[in-house]
Amino acid sequence: MPAQRNPTRQRLIHAALELFAVQGVTDTTTRQIAELAEVNEVTLFRHFGNKHGLLLAVIEDAGVFADLGQTLIRQANQTSSIYQALKDYATACLAAIDQVPAVVRSVVGEAGQYPAKNREAIGRGFTQANRYVAKYFETVIKRGQLNTHLPAEKLASLLNGMLLGYAVIEFTSEFHQLWHDRDDFLENLVTLFLQGAVSPSSDLTPAFSGLVPFANLEVLEPAIVTEPIADLPAPLVHALLQRAKKLGLQEYAIVYVLFGAGLSPAEVSHLERSHLSSDPHQQSLHITQGAMRQVPVNQWIMGKRYGSYTRNPLTQWLRSRKDNQPAMFLNQAEQPLAESELRQLWQTVAEGLLAPDGNPPAIEQAQQTWCIDLLMRGISLIDLRLLTGWDAVKLQPYAARTREKTALEQAIRLDQKA
Repeated sequence: MPAQRNPTRQRLIHAALELFAVQGVTDTTTRQIAELAEVNEVTLFRHFGNKHGLLLAVIEDAGVFADLGQTLIRQANQTSSIYQALKDYATACLAAIDQVPAVVRSVVGEAGQYPAKNREAIGRGFTQANRYVAKYFETVIKRGQLNTHLPAEKLASLLNGMLLGYAVIEFTSEFHQLWHDRDDFLENLVTLFLQGAVSPSSDLTPAFSGLVPFANLEVLEPAIVTEPIADLPAPLVHALLQRAKKLGLQEYAIVYVLFGAGLSPAEVSHLERSHLSSDPHQQSLHITQGAMRQVPVNQWIMGKRYGSYTRNPLTQWLRSRKDNQPAMFLNQAEQPLAESELRQLWQTVAEGLLAPDGNPPAIEQAQQTWCIDLLMRGISLIDLRLLTGWDAVKLQPYAARTREKTALEQAIRLDQKA
């Protein structure tokens, strides 16, 4: 841990950090450090023993160890989200390492030249840092009543190892294609830990209800089924879209939104034209009814593409409009389409068609189909929770249905190989 601060020691540490950052550890001499700190070289040796002892003091003083850990413990008492806890720590850790990139490169490349006692001291520094981080995670885990598949110290060790590996790669290679940017790395890192190491306790506290990893859903069984899940097969979905297309631009747009954005009838009836955001690279809807959120309008529905982000059934309907009504969908009187009118329109589209259970497809099955389709295509339950605004209890039967479909598909592929 940092020794008692005194002006001479601090001047030497600051001088060393400045030179290490510019020249690296190997090319920096103790004489250069002493001259920049305006002390004699003997004073440097008296305080630190040698250059590598000074390097250890630089790393400790930079806040990568104790200062960061103590700050995290204070922060842990202010957050009830394991997602935010992991993200805050990873961000803070990389920000601290950013302060000393040349030092990191030198430690990685030159550690074999350090005396054993200095390597041991650096190892103790990492161990102490890990203990602070473990205390941080312990606090958050207790506050959230979480179940973890690893002790807090092991969780901290793995996370620190990944963060240090990221820093080494970033500081030593500019031309890799391992991740798009730091945010991309952090999001995937946190998702990995949430899905593989942490799950909510059985009481499903609301603050953690969205963090149920797909692979660990069995810890919550028996599932509380809030509604029967009856997703529709691809041929029936495409038949419904073709039926709607023949009825008119608005009918086609409505069914497209139901299957392409996964909205409930109430949410669709409350859409306004201003809720649509569209450019050549994406299209999304801002939902103001129920759980306020933003959802994508998918180009691909059950394996078939419907236009592009700028030209699809929804954009074609809106471009055909000559009125000034803000509502996205209108009735025959050119007033906002009510939910009851939307349900009647669906019955017209679905007339004569039958779902696998022998009944006409219900409008609610469009949203269920969208959810299952996204899960089958690889979206995580955490992300689906953000898109739907649902809690973990409501998502359980969707995960179970997805597992069922995945198992069936795997069995069919195995049979085809045989």
